[in-house]
Amino acid sequence: MSSETEKSTSAPSDELDDASIDEREEEESDGIALPSHVAGSGTLDRLVDTARDYARAAASENTLKAYAKDWAHFARWCRMKGAEPLPPSPDMIGLYLADLASGSGCTPSRSAPRPLSVSTIDRRLSGLAWNYAQRGFSLDRKNRHIATVLSGIKRKHMRPPVQKEAILAEEILAMVATLPYDLRGLRDRAILLLGYAGGLRRSEIVSLDVHKDDTPDAGGWIEIFDKGALLTLNAKTRWREVEIGRGTKEQTCPVHALEQWLLFAKIDFGPVFAGTSRDGKKATETRLNDKHVARLIKRTVLDAGIRPELPEKERLALFSGHSLRAGLASSAEVDERYVQKQLGHASAEMTRRYQRRRDRFRVNLTKAAGL
Repeated sequence: MSSETEKSTSAPSDELDDASIDEREEEESDGIALPSHVAGSGTLDRLVDTARDYARAAASENTLKAYAKDWAHFARWCRMKGAEPLPPSPDMIGLYLADLASGSGCTPSRSAPRPLSVSTIDRRLSGLAWNYAQRGFSLDRKNRHIATVLSGIKRKHMRPPVQKEAILAEEILAMVATLPYDLRGLRDRAILLLGYAGGLRRSEIVSLDVHKDDTPDAGGWIEIFDKGALLTLNAKTRWREVEIGRGTKEQTCPVHALEQWLLFAKIDFGPVFAGTSRDGKKATETRLNDKHVARLIKRTVLDAGIRPELPEKERLALFSGHSLRAGLASSAEVDERYVQKQLGHASAEMTRRYQRRRDRFRVNLTKAAGL
């Protein structure tokens, strides 16, 4: 089986039943529909479908999947407690948050449930608020039953964020060196080098098309020039352009690696990074899943022998797709504002969070103040 094939995991039958129930609830309580006093027609019905498509496009596919899981989990929790998820009850939501934080039974399918992190609990609450809005309800996060419980959870359990390790320049070179020069190797080399030089998210890498408007699910396109490549990306909050210049040598140049992949894979339309046939001799038309990038990083980290002093499990846990963005921010010795622009950050403070090994004491205010 090729590396592009996603492995499916089986779920307990009761979780599948809850998922199917939630799908029916979603269909029955869709937030966008014709007013009851307006007669339907072919034109209006098509506009309703169009409006629903735009509503779904308001958030990324991964966000929508996470929100759907949040709702399914909360709905199941309510049923186990003898309550209903609709209409919203701040009292029950406060109890739900407390259950998530304490781990006293929030994951009944596990034999040993664990408390969730504060960031995950906060995300769950955002998911509930979004789901209630889609069903025509408003969830007041400032309600005392919700706000005070959440504030107490943050005060008691908040920890510094766990950051993935940055991949530094010498490490990305070692990772790339482990890849063969067959078709898959050419593709994966282009993914690593382009993602590193562009400071790209893994979803941005795999969403690229060769041209503008090649496919409806594209998140951007590429243009290749003599001096480098220009990527136009539909990022989290806005469109942005990412310039990737040519490197000092072809073996590690991201633009050359991209050109080689497109040439030998004979890709001139549609997704830039696609799967390959079972024999690895030709590219398919199927866009790679962003999980391929994460798996590729972890595999090449091991193959390159990075952090050999650590057990394999710990080494794998250190790196993820974000390690490419953090690597660029930590390795590029240029003015901070250029890194900020490349990563698409709205503030320099956000960029500094990605700089794992920056010179923190380059500016010494203690000495400047005369001490």
